[in-house]
Amino acid sequence: MRYIRPLSIEDAVGTLASSAGTAAILAGGSDLLVRMKGGFVEPDLIVDIKAVPGLGDVQETAEGFRIGAAVPSAVLGENTALKKAWPGVVEAARLIGSKQVQGRCTIVGNLCNASPAADSVPAMVAAGAKAVIVGPSGRRTIPVETVPAGPGRTTLAKGEIIEAILLDKRPPHAGDAYLRFIPRTEMDIAVVSAGVNLTLDEKGAVKTARMALGAAAPTVLLVEEAAEVLVGSKLDEATLERLAKVCSGACRPIDDKRGTIEFRRKVAGVLARRAAVTAYQRAGGK
Repeated sequence: MRYIRPLSIEDAVGTLASSAGTAAILAGGSDLLVRMKGGFVEPDLIVDIKAVPGLGDVQETAEGFRIGAAVPSAVLGENTALKKAWPGVVEAARLIGSKQVQGRCTIVGNLCNASPAADSVPAMVAAGAKAVIVGPSGRRTIPVETVPAGPGRTTLAKGEIIEAILLDKRPPHAGDAYLRFIPRTEMDIAVVSAGVNLTLDEKGAVKTARMALGAAAPTVLLVEEAAEVLVGSKLDEATLERLAKVCSGACRPIDDKRGTIEFRRKVAGVLARRAAVTAYQRAGGK
């Protein structure tokens, strides 16, 4: 096994692109090291990206926020501007593992691990986040929801690295939220989860909306019909009931020891309506 600690994104990409055998990227390591210790993976090459300039920074720009691939979740929770603009995204990031894990884990690693139950991914999808990818062919920017291809698989090509996550600048009267259901009070994997992002018009009605469900399909579900239900409403009870029904119907979950298909569908609807209410209130709705 080789361990490489490149000092530039170009060197990291070049090393990955020219490698033979299996290669892994190390940022926080909260997934990779556990899988290695458990004997599930044994990479021929590990590329540690923490020394690459900019990858450990959160930058606020005129367009919004740029979150480097090696920024730990705990650091996101310490960024006042980011918490104010995107509380749902930060909430989701701060639910990954324990406080000790949050000191290492990253939302990019959470995304690339490609678990259907990843906490930060539904919140990022609802937020309309984008991933900046660097590879042998240059840079490209894609919606976060197009990165996972299925459980444990991504659409990234050989040599490609996610450099950063981009979040747009918040418009006025906007809010987001993330909720999950777990069997225990903390440090558990989501049985189902929901992320919501809303903007309101001058009269307090929903102008735009995005709803994403986690642990409800092989990849995070962006439920466009749910957004259609929300737009134009002030989240009255009839709207919330329709939202819950739509989200329950959109689910394509599995039966396992942590939850049945029927249970996951029911809870998806409950969480969707609760998260929508929270996001609406954060946007200034009454």
